[in-house]
Amino acid sequence: IASPNAARQPKFWAGAYLSINAVVKERECHEGWDDEFRSWVVDEDKLLDSIEEEVQQGGCIIDWHACDLFPKSWIDLVVVVRCDSTVLYDRLAARGYSGKKLDENMDSEIMEALLEEARESYDEEIVVELRSDNPDDVEGN
Repeated sequence: IASPNAARQPKFWAGAYLSINAVVKERECHEGWDDEFRSWVVDEDKLLDSIEEEVQQGGCIIDWHACDLFPKSWIDLVVVVRCDSTVLYDRLAARGYSGKKLDENMDSEIMEALLEEARESYDEEIVVELRSDNPDDVEGN
């Protein structure tokens, strides 16, 4: 899910910033459009091939809603940004999410699916959970 943190490259970061949603669209790393979810169906192999050279150079921020497809050797730190489900619902509804897409995102947050995915995919000491319930949280992160 794109977030205020993801919408801009951090000013302090001189390395590459890869917004995976943008990469998928711009480099055509997809198998087509899913009308129900209003998003691209990601071709994971094509995506990984597309960004491998950039990532191998080091110093990249990879921004996406999932992490388990990225090889452990590429990742030094995983940051999982979470928020209260009521806040998330309002944010997603304001973005126009509805139906199955909204339900799936809410279920994922409530069940801590992305946090669990990160902990299962990478060494626990490199997985960090941050809160983003309000603008102060965003600025503090």
